Parts: sequence; C-alpha cells; structure tokens
Amino acid sequence: MSANIMGYLMTIVNLKQINKEQLEEVIKEGLYQAINKKLTPENELEIDADFSVNKIYAKFYKFVVDKDYSLGEISLEEAKRLKPDAKIGDKILSIVPIYELGPKIIKSAKDSILKRLKELEEKRTISNYETRKHQVVSGRIRKVDVGVYYVDIGFTDAILSSEEQVEDEYFKVDDIIKAYVLNIRKRRNDVVVILSRKRAEFVKKLFELEVPEIASGQVEIVKIVREPGIRTKVAVKSNSEKIDPVASCIGEKGIRIEAIKKELNGEIIDIIKWDDLPDRLIVNAIGEDFVEKVYLAQRGKFARVIVKEKNKNFAIGKNGKNVKLAAKLTGYKIDIFTEEEFEEKISEERRITSHVTDLDGVTAKVAEILKSHGYTSVQDIYEATEEELGRLEGLGKKTIEKIKEAAKYF
Repeated sequence: MSANIMGYLMTIVNLKQINKEQLEEVIKEGLYQAINKKLTPENELEIDADFSVNKIYAKFYKFVVDKDYSLGEISLEEAKRLKPDAKIGDKILSIVPIYELGPKIIKSAKDSILKRLKELEEKRTISNYETRKHQVVSGRIRKVDVGVYYVDIGFTDAILSSEEQVEDEYFKVDDIIKAYVLNIRKRRNDVVVILSRKRAEFVKKLFELEVPEIASGQVEIVKIVREPGIRTKVAVKSNSEKIDPVASCIGEKGIRIEAIKKELNGEIIDIIKWDDLPDRLIVNAIGEDFVEKVYLAQRGKFARVIVKEKNKNFAIGKNGKNVKLAAKLTGYKIDIFTEEEFEEKISEERRITSHVTDLDGVTAKVAEILKSHGYTSVQDIYEATEEELGRLEGLGKKTIEKIKEAAKYF
C-alpha cells in the first residue's frame, strides 16, 4: 500500500481515536479480503506487514500455467526465469508489494478498510454510551416535536418519547432536565439514547445521587414502586446499626427528600422502613399512624388492615393510590376496613359458609322447604326479607321471625 494511503488512514485513526494496533489489524484484514477475491484457497494468501516502515506485502503461491490470466497464475516462461526447472502445475511463492497489485485491488482494499474503521468507530461509540446506560444524565431541551423531546445531553442528542414522559409534566426549549438513560440503540447510521422520567429506576438513581449512605451501600433500597407524577414508595433498610435508613433519605430538615421531590415536580414520596415480617412491612407501607391491626390470611398473600374511620381515606389514598402501591411493595393484596366493617365482613363470610341447618329454629322439614326454594346458606336467610320468606308454602310467621333473628346474630 502506498505511503499516501497509509498517511490517509493514519489521519482517520487519529480523528476517530482508533488505536494503532486496531488499524494494523484492519488494514491486513481489508487487504486480505480484497486480494483473496482474485485467488483460490490453494494460493494460500498471507499478508506480511512491517508497519514501522510502512511496508506491506502479499505472499501467495502462483500456479505455473502455459499463459497466465489471473493474479494466482504465472506463465511457464516467467516461471522458468525464476526457477529453471519449473513445469506446468508447479507452485511458486510470490512476494508482492501491495502497491504493485494494481489500482482496482487497492481501491477495493481501501473501501473494505474504511468500512471496517467505521464499524469500529460505531462500536466504540456505543461502548462509550453503554457506560451511561442506567444512569441519570442532565440535558437541555433542544427541540420539541409531536410530543417528543430532543435533549442535548452533552455527548449526543437523546430522545424522551411520550411513552417515557410523566403525564402532565411539560417542558419547553432550553429547559434543563434530568432523565434516566433507559437504553442505547443503533438506528441506521446513528446511535440513539433513549431517556425516561417515568420509570421507578429514575427515582432510585436520584436517591443514589442525593443520599451518600445509599451510594456507599450503608443504606439499601430494597424495593421501589411508583405511580409516575403521583406517588412513589421507597422501602429502605440499613446495613449498619448506627444508621437510620429513613432519616438518611430524608436528610437534615428534609433537605435530601425535598431536592428529589423538586426534581419530580412535587410527586409524593414515602420513605418506608423495610421489615422482613409481612405484617410489620404492611403497617409501614400503609402508614404506621393509620393502622390499628393487620390480619394475614393463613393461605395466600392476602391482608386485611383495620383503621379508624377518620383515617380510612388517608390509608386508601387519593384514587386508591396509597393502598395500591402498598400492595405492590409488599406483594400482598390489601383490603382496608374499619373495625365495624371488618366485623360485618367476618360475619358475612361466616354466614356464607354456614348451612341453614346451623340456624336455631331450622328443623329438617324447614331446611327442606328453604333448600327447595334456593335458600341454602345462613347468608341467604340474612339477605331475604320476611315478605319473601312468607311466600314460601309451609313456613309460618313465627318460624320466619325466629330464623331471621337467628341469622341476624349468627
């Protein structure tokens, strides 16, 4: 390869920040591909290069033929000048400086080398971007187009699509925002950085940036659940007996949590102390000030939480968000009751699972009459009116009053 081409390639390498070893490998690979198109495997092509003096040779065997028509052949006449006893079918080793191979091969090699260098540059670029993946970056809104924000994040432009935006959160050109690098994608001839502000991971990274104890591992975020723009619950635990995980996240006079809430435009953030005991975790997730008792089902992940009437709306939260997020955080289906509602619920379940024969005043004959008309459980009697039961043939008024009274207090 000529010195001019080598100089050209070295300029590209310097511009694209590709190391010399990579360049040498790419040049040899490009030359091999370009030359090997003109040869067969039997020619046994090798590229021999001394890049310290920019000397590159192609080494391959030429077959002795009567008249040569291809790069891998040598005429018998020329072969005898090199080897007097040469004959048709022999192989003669040829060492050819690259620049003697002709402009077509040189151009083909150059195109192959440039293509490979471009691939290396793209790979390096993506690799550099990958180090930013799953991190929080700051950037300036450069353009807004059909609900999509194009953000200048310094090393490239990034996209904050409508799917990754928080509802009712709006920005204008030149606003500075923070966002979570969700993904890095190659698209056509470019690399696209995909941002998000709605993922729970975004909030988690904000905590890591704002709370040194989390960044150092002294405090751990065990789980985080979020309704973007509305509420987030962050369950934390301490890996040091000397550190209060909740206080660490809140910061002195609330400075840390307020900084995070400001970035999230006022979104409610609940810091919850993690507990391995499900009932304690549920109390913490709903709000310790609201919960009176927690009843866990013996089977399955179901919990009934008892609260005072005045705290019921707070425990449930606006549009049910508090209890829904608490359920996601704990992994339990959670129902909120006042004491009175809970007692009624228990009574209802008891009535549903109990047969009419369990009621005082229900003889075998009365039970048969009720069953024949579809009244099989105590709950059926509880919900039925005396007028409805009075239309059943064979039931007297006193019997009806007695079984209704029994169902009421069952």
